[in-house]
Amino acid sequence: MTLIERKVPVNSSVAHAELIATFQRAQADAAHKLGLIKAAANKGPKAVQAATETATKAVKRRDSYAKKLNKLVGVSLKD
Repeated sequence: MTLIERKVPVNSSVAHAELIATFQRAQADAAHKLGLIKAAANKGPKAVQAATETATKAVKRRDSYAKKLNKLVGVSLKD
């Protein structure tokens, strides 16, 4: 849980840095899960479907953090 989510008072630069770090982790997670779809291709359609659903959730999470960053600091970090 981040400092912001715990409602700990922090200055804006710490909040921005924390949100950027969270976005970067979400971005790496989404890229990893998108790669898992290719690996699941050899395991059958159910595995591909499960990997696709997981990757979709990770991409939505990444996009949500990108939107928050854009709103907070006006910087677009989306691919």
